[in-house]
Amino acid sequence: MKRNLYPKLAWHGIMKNQKTYLPFLLTSVGITMMYYIVAHLTYSKSIYEMHGGQEMQMILSWGTAVIAVFAAIFLFYMNSFLMRRRKTEFGLYNILGMGKWNIARILLWQNLMLFMVSLIGGLGLGIVLSKLSELCAAKMLGNSSPLGFTIEPNAVRNTVLLTAVSYALILLYSLGQIHVSKPIALLHGEKTGEKPPKARWLLALIGVVLLGVAYYLSITIKEPIAALSTFFVAVLLVILATYLLFICGSVALCKILQKNKRYYYQLRHFVSVSSMSYRMKRNGASLASICILSTMVLVMISSSLCLYVGAEDSLRQRYPRDIEITVNASSDIDAMQQIISDVLQENQLAAENELEMTTLSIAGLLDGNHVLMNLNDNDSVYIDYDKVLMMGIFTLDEYNRLAGASETLADGEILIHMFRKPYDYDTIQLGDMTPLHIKKQVDEFIPDGNAAVSVSATMYLIVRDDAALQEIYNMQKETYGTAASILEYQYAFDIQADVDTEIAVMKEIENRFSTAVYNDVNLHNYLCRSLEEQRSSFYALYGGLLFLGILLSIVFLFGTVLIMYYKQISEGYEDAARFEIMQKVGMTKPEIKKSINSQILTVFAAPLLAAGVHTAFAFPMVKRLLILLGLTNTPLLVCITVISFLIFAVLYILMYKLTSHSYYQLVK
Repeated sequence: MKRNLYPKLAWHGIMKNQKTYLPFLLTSVGITMMYYIVAHLTYSKSIYEMHGGQEMQMILSWGTAVIAVFAAIFLFYMNSFLMRRRKTEFGLYNILGMGKWNIARILLWQNLMLFMVSLIGGLGLGIVLSKLSELCAAKMLGNSSPLGFTIEPNAVRNTVLLTAVSYALILLYSLGQIHVSKPIALLHGEKTGEKPPKARWLLALIGVVLLGVAYYLSITIKEPIAALSTFFVAVLLVILATYLLFICGSVALCKILQKNKRYYYQLRHFVSVSSMSYRMKRNGASLASICILSTMVLVMISSSLCLYVGAEDSLRQRYPRDIEITVNASSDIDAMQQIISDVLQENQLAAENELEMTTLSIAGLLDGNHVLMNLNDNDSVYIDYDKVLMMGIFTLDEYNRLAGASETLADGEILIHMFRKPYDYDTIQLGDMTPLHIKKQVDEFIPDGNAAVSVSATMYLIVRDDAALQEIYNMQKETYGTAASILEYQYAFDIQADVDTEIAVMKEIENRFSTAVYNDVNLHNYLCRSLEEQRSSFYALYGGLLFLGILLSIVFLFGTVLIMYYKQISEGYEDAARFEIMQKVGMTKPEIKKSINSQILTVFAAPLLAAGVHTAFAFPMVKRLLILLGLTNTPLLVCITVISFLIFAVLYILMYKLTSHSYYQLVK
């Protein structure tokens, strides 16, 4: 044989099957492009030097691994379809005298051609669009990007490596398929259908139970930290249950419809239901994949968009005032106040909306009305995070001054305020102390940024006087030893200044504190924070999550469209002969079209509806997970989730219309 025969046969095979190879190539190019863009931003020096750039790069580095995994999955899925379409051709080559080694060489050339197109096209587009993505990332961080254009060598290396490994694995899989198949099996490979599944009621029931357990976990978990530890378990249960229900439940549905004579023995239903029942194993897996990918898109884009839109609200909850300074309550408060006053006067500024308070913050496990504190080291392994309780303890005078109240307390009485968790007892016992009587639960309390972003429930205790506060302090110090909390004095205020001035003022206060400590002024455990200094970190975190959410959503949308398209094309080729027979026995083209619409509408409506149900039940857990990231605006999350679902539903319908047209063109 001539040396260039194999490249020609490989190229001819690709061109002859343009309808199936073109989507494969476009997706491969698109995924390669997006992987390079994410990798470029992860390694970009200009992003690293921006305010908040390091945080964004840390988040984007997670995305490179996710995109790599899904790239391999999608390419394998598409290649399995291509191999199914090409088996007849390879079987013919085999019968005409080509050995499997010759066919392997054709496959090698085809994969090499596809690899080169994917790499050159994806890498080229990625490099071209990398600057645009860098500008978008800088905009999200509130920075400006330098004008220079750079190509990141590490990103290029990783992209080439990912693409090469993916295509090498695809080639090995394809060669394995050819090696184990007999010539006759190859020749009839495309016509091999799925056997109707049998006796899958038990698996369907298991799917219902698993889905019920996942939904129950999402609804019943109340604490954010517990939701974090349970989230991945719930996701795995939902994925497994979805596949079982779509594969087994769809079979059961077809059998139920077939038993309903009034429904089944209609022309448009008879053909579609019988076709669905015949190939339901593969249909079910494809539909479940569409449902899972759709749910991922909805959850990811709604949560990341909500975080970014609500970033300012979250920032203000965490830092209610512009500058916040905390020191040990035993420090020289007058010296601290004098330093702050001097810095403000030098910058011609005045403190506004001031807040001063002394508090003791401790933690324990709330078991009924008992706050447990004396846990052993072994007990920490078995902590029930739903019981974790943070406590802020104030004196009555402090509370009345801050809240403008005039409450009174007798000996052994306290006031409490609960945040994020109800408390239904009349007494509370802290550690081994005598139980305290709760005189009243106050409705409102001092704005506390720490409580707003706490991952656990918070209880504020107002005790009678300094002696009662000191007793609790001594108890927790004896219990926790070196890990005990200290009494803290907090001073927070607003100033009328621009961003740079506010940060400079905070830095100057911090520097003078350091100098004062060096000169033996009593200032211990001081911590200075400004809202504007933290803003870049907030927007870096939320902007990075949104950017990654958008890119991953595009990847998942690619996967959804491809599964839809290849499913329609695959079934179109298989159904063409069946509908041709139906036309010969009297079925008209309008009747065929009605039957097709009935089948694909029934099939493709199910994943969208199921994704909507999954998203709705995932909402409580997603809401609690977002609390870990500082978002507590539930109405905003509801609004964005609903809007995201409606927009996705429109895109889904458009994808359905496009793919159903391809199916109809094949079978008409």
